[in-house]
Amino acid sequence: MTALLEEKDPLDIINEEMIPALDHVGKGFEKGTIFLPQLLMSAEAAKGAFEIIKTKMDRSGRVQEKKGKVILATVKGDIHDIGKNIVKVLLENYSYDVIDLGKDVPPERIVREAAGQNVSLVGLSALMTTTVPSMEETIRQLRSSVPGVKVMVGGAVLTEDYARTIGADAYCRDAMASVNYAENLFVKAAGSDEASS
Repeated sequence: MTALLEEKDPLDIINEEMIPALDHVGKGFEKGTIFLPQLLMSAEAAKGAFEIIKTKMDRSGRVQEKKGKVILATVKGDIHDIGKNIVKVLLENYSYDVIDLGKDVPPERIVREAAGQNVSLVGLSALMTTTVPSMEETIRQLRSSVPGVKVMVGGAVLTEDYARTIGADAYCRDAMASVNYAENLFVKAAGSDEASS
């Protein structure tokens, strides 16, 4: 990884090497050609690589003014957070202030943090069909308690249609889609703030 960082930009490594590799592992796991031990080993390897990349980016002085706060969480009952962790690294690299609540997070905690931290965007992840109802309940509680917040969702079991059905504002099929949604949301907000001042 260190040698690769001498040749390539850190974001290029994430986008061109790591994300496709993790997608390959994830698809193999879904098809049954890759098993849980390999999935977990891949996650650990990716985590280590992301730490090296993050350190390199911190050292390079690529520190920009924070664009906005985003909460990320894997919903209650779901213990998979590979995808969420990739989204976190990318959002941080795009200068967002990411509040990572971790995995298996109850709806009440997500709502409490969203209200207390005054965030505009919450990202929810679910990898298992059985935990999608937790995602729907979290969105329902957010709509009730923090109506202004936008919710983007992602995970292997979700589709755009299903995301719409459970009340999400955006379905993000991969980490870059999450970044693009955040960019659109916060750039529009900044533009309207400037227009009104």
